[in-house]
Amino acid sequence: MKFRITCLAVALFFATVSLTFGNGLSLNSIGPKALGMGGAFIGLADDYTAVYWNPAGITNLDKIQIAAFVTDVIPSSTYKYEAINIDAKSKSNHYISPNIAGYIPLMKGDLVVGLGAYVPAGLGTEWDGNDLKIMTGQTAYEWKTKIAVFDISPVIALRINEMISLGAALNIHYGMFDLKRYGPLQYDESSTGMGFGGSVGLLVKPGKLFSFGLSFKTENNIKFEGTAKNPALAIVQAPESEFTRDVTWPTWFGGGIAFFPMENLTLAFDVQYSMWKNTEDSLITDYKSPQWKGALGKDTVMHLDWKNCMQIRFGAQYDLSKEFAIRLGYYYDPAPAPDNTLNILFPSQTYNTVTLGASYKLTNMFNIDFGVEYLMGQERTIAPSADPNFYGMPGKHNTNILAVSLGLCMTLD
Repeated sequence: MKFRITCLAVALFFATVSLTFGNGLSLNSIGPKALGMGGAFIGLADDYTAVYWNPAGITNLDKIQIAAFVTDVIPSSTYKYEAINIDAKSKSNHYISPNIAGYIPLMKGDLVVGLGAYVPAGLGTEWDGNDLKIMTGQTAYEWKTKIAVFDISPVIALRINEMISLGAALNIHYGMFDLKRYGPLQYDESSTGMGFGGSVGLLVKPGKLFSFGLSFKTENNIKFEGTAKNPALAIVQAPESEFTRDVTWPTWFGGGIAFFPMENLTLAFDVQYSMWKNTEDSLITDYKSPQWKGALGKDTVMHLDWKNCMQIRFGAQYDLSKEFAIRLGYYYDPAPAPDNTLNILFPSQTYNTVTLGASYKLTNMFNIDFGVEYLMGQERTIAPSADPNFYGMPGKHNTNILAVSLGLCMTLD
């Protein structure tokens, strides 16, 4: 009897949950150079990814630059629940994001304008339904999530004097979200949406030994609209329904400092803070079909109860020559999701991350950058609970993520 109750509780969880997010949603380090330095880049911000990290940093670019980079994110998750004999491992899918940027210095470089198009958030997971059949009446269903947010960001920055630069960017967000799960039978949804936000940055260089920066991003809401399908609702002649769902990315701010103790050595340290608690209390899915509203209720609420999180980042770069540089870094990334809302479709772990990178100047015009990071998740054990406010998935959860980034930059006189 206890075994059946446990299976039923897990099945009902997926029957009522629309989606949940974890810190694995965000691409933690935008750009191969920043990635190789552990994302400690706010106080440095000296390449084409400054539009994301600190818009004031584009004043470091004194020539026309056109750049492109691609990042491949490969998550690997495990889920074990001995009480019902589940030992599952996610598929090792590749989630590839392309990014471009271009800048034009004006007024002898004191005023710089540019445009960045990049993927600040995007991840997913896919499970073998055969590993989870015990929860779904011995029928194998598809369990899959895939989400991406693509930003287009016009940016402008002004060097006030030799020490101080200010910058600002408009962030135009386009989101895509696909989800497949048991709910009951095969639930399948796909949606897209748009939203707007902004970011500002400050970069100060008091001397040759160090620089520091501040960066701030407003919260931004993406209103997703799409279609959901579930053959279980055919009983009310409505196997499909359109829906809307608002998802808000939080206010984000950070500060960083870069040291230059030697001519060929750079050390960087960042603190970055995401205010999840203000935006991710719950998510509401509004199904438009009257039959779906009658069967599921007017709104389907996903409880998140996220907490604010602070990342600590360190990075270093050593120039072996004028053409070749190597990098390394580390960052600590705590999970925002509490135990009572954790599930396998969007894993949320606390990560300790190590990074490596390098760059090589091919010619006076072309420069190539490479970075790799490995996020080592801390296993979380979620105990079953009879608390009515428990929405989590009991068992042992863990996720590790490998991310590889490669970029090419062209500099023009």
